[in-house]
Order: sequence, then C-alpha cells, then structure tokens
Amino acid sequence: MARNALPTPAQVPAASKPTLDGFTRNIGFTPNMMTTFALSPIAFNAWATLLSSLSKALDVKTRDSIGLAVSEVNGCNYCLTVHSFTAEHMAKLPANEIILARKGHASDPKRDAALQFARKVITTRGKVGDADMKAVRDAGYTDANVMEIVALVAMYSLTNFFNNAFDPEQDFPAVAPAGSI
Repeated sequence: MARNALPTPAQVPAASKPTLDGFTRNIGFTPNMMTTFALSPIAFNAWATLLSSLSKALDVKTRDSIGLAVSEVNGCNYCLTVHSFTAEHMAKLPANEIILARKGHASDPKRDAALQFARKVITTRGKVGDADMKAVRDAGYTDANVMEIVALVAMYSLTNFFNNAFDPEQDFPAVAPAGSI
C-alpha cells in the first residue's frame, strides 16, 4: 500500500510538468513513482537530467542489469518491477538473465564483471578493493566506464531510496520475491 496519496495533476508543480509530460509521452503512461517524485521540481528534474545523461552510458542490457542488481540489494520492490519490465521489453533480456542480474551476475562475461562490480560498489558503499577494480578493468571496461557504473549505482540507489521511503503504488507487473528465484 502506498505510504502517500498519489498527487493529482493539479498538485504537480509547474516546474516539474514539462519533464513529467516528456516521460509520459515516451513511456505511454505516467508511472506513479514519477508523479510522486515530481512534487519536488529540484529533485525530480535533477534526477531526470542524470537519467538522460546516463542513458548514453554502456549498453541497455548492462544498464538495466545494474538497475536490477542494485534494486535487489536495496530491497526496492517498485524498482525491481520497473527494471524487470524494461529488461524484458526494452533490453530484450530473457527471464533467466533477469534473474541472474538480480543476483549480480550475467551469462555474458563482460556484463557479469560490470554487475559484480556494481554489486560490490553498493554493498561496500563504494569501498571496493584493488582486486575489484582489476577484475572490471580486465573485463574490458575503461576507467570512464567504471565511473559510469558507479554513477549508475548511485542513480539507481536514489530511486530505490525514494521508492522505499515514499512507497508509491505499484503500476508495473509484480515480480517474484528474491527468496523464490
């Protein structure tokens, strides 16, 4: 159950409306999380800018897989439903790859290295070791790519924390709890 009532369109500040309308056009509907987040134009527009910039980082399968791994660690059910949906429909990941990503792995060795590194970043709060850096670099990631992985972890954590705090009503298909995968 949502912790807060979903804002009405009239309650969304004018400074958030252009960004929110853009998401609605691109997605085809307005996710509850975005409507709620839009109550703060500063936070919402900053997040949207970060999301837009990071949509150019790495490839869509790796980005969505990092979203799944981070959301699993942070226990964000809302984001797990969103990333499972986008991983299947946009990144075209098969169900077994979505499950692997939630566990911080992938069948592709390079993507697996990125996911293991992302999971290490979130579980250690960024205090990764030299061996972690070597492993992700040895998989073919540049230092710029490693910075992008860290930025993606931070961005996904932001939405995880937001959704865990405000608990918007689910509007994407439910996913199985981690214990049953």
